[in-house]
Amino acid sequence: MIESLLVANRGEIARRIIRTARRLGVRTIAVYSEADAGLPFVAEADESVLLGPANPAASYRNVEALLAAAKSTGAQAIHPGYGFLSENAEFARAVEANGLVWVGPGADAIAAMGDKINARNVVAAAGVPVAPGGADPAATVEAALAEAERIGYPVMVKAAAGGGGMGMASAADPDQLRQEYEKVRGFATRLFGDGSVLIERYFPRVRHVEVQILGLADGRVVALGERECSVQRRNQKLVEESPSPALSPATRERLLAAAVRAGEAVGYRNAGTVEFLYEPSSGEFFFLEMNTRLQVEHPVTEAVFGIDLVEAQLRIASGEPVEIPDGGPVGHAIELRINAEDPKRFLPGPGAITTWVEPTGDGVRVDAGYAAGNTVTPFYDSLMAKLIVHGASRAEAIERARAAVAGFEVAGPKCNLPFFAELLDHPEFVSGDYDTGIVSRMR
Repeated sequence: MIESLLVANRGEIARRIIRTARRLGVRTIAVYSEADAGLPFVAEADESVLLGPANPAASYRNVEALLAAAKSTGAQAIHPGYGFLSENAEFARAVEANGLVWVGPGADAIAAMGDKINARNVVAAAGVPVAPGGADPAATVEAALAEAERIGYPVMVKAAAGGGGMGMASAADPDQLRQEYEKVRGFATRLFGDGSVLIERYFPRVRHVEVQILGLADGRVVALGERECSVQRRNQKLVEESPSPALSPATRERLLAAAVRAGEAVGYRNAGTVEFLYEPSSGEFFFLEMNTRLQVEHPVTEAVFGIDLVEAQLRIASGEPVEIPDGGPVGHAIELRINAEDPKRFLPGPGAITTWVEPTGDGVRVDAGYAAGNTVTPFYDSLMAKLIVHGASRAEAIERARAAVAGFEVAGPKCNLPFFAELLDHPEFVSGDYDTGIVSRMR
């Protein structure tokens, strides 16, 4: 087992990784920006290193500072968490070139899946269903229009190098496509340094379902069930649950097998997630993207499978076997992302936390990055905590979620807890028959 681990992240995911590493007897090193000096994860690590100012480019995305911190503290390995540099193939290569263990998939797999067009082509060659669309980027607006004409409107305009729901827009006709193409291309160039654009068929009423995979040290790729991620705002997830209430046993079997094929196509190792769009009316599903890292929503899989995915990551990176649970998921789990944002318009609302009381009870788990007295700053993602509930059934999980939301007290920054109280009573969500448009229909 790895003996010392630098956690190249912040907030709740840094605390999450530190907790498991400590249980395994692994020495932990936290890195932090000036803005995060007072957050719990800094104090909970065995050692901590200041990276630099609040700006992520000067701290959490500063490769030289991260490698210097690892060297000065004698870290043996680096865990990137999610976001920041977690899916940066060059960072993964730099970590290994400096003689450190990278807790994640190989750099080649990260690179192969980091470009949506390349990822689409790789998995399609392995027999994974992909949505109608182009095998090459649309280099001009004329090429985009021709591709849209071929596959039919409406279409989705995607930044090929994008992720996390960013750099995406739909177009219902040629005029709208012209506008959105230029917007997405400009956005992608500014944010990702790559203006490549992919045109795919857009499905107005779909569900977003993803599969947790593990690429084991012995070369096998296994699937640990699926997560339903259709409660979204601006293409970004707010709620996840497992198992998905939408899938039949036969569809589930096909979906998991497709995810394993996608992982095998790039020789995947460590934890990853294969995301799909599921079209309930036809029963078809299509590859969306692959996240070559630990997902924010991994706790719902942990709850229903009784596995610690961070422990699995560390064991795989150490070349050790991982005990895979027998059988399928047990019960039902739901995760709510507690964000510092307006519960109506979802606009960020940072601020000092004056009250922070976490709910407790059977089947209730809170992964928090903050506590009373901390300040949510505007420099990073608005996620403050994740509320995870587990029950014997979906109905019991919803009941536990309602009680936990009612018992979660946050004051100071804006908070989206009232939205979850509304959602958990909404007939569409309670029925399980919802899609990615549910939030817009609630507003």
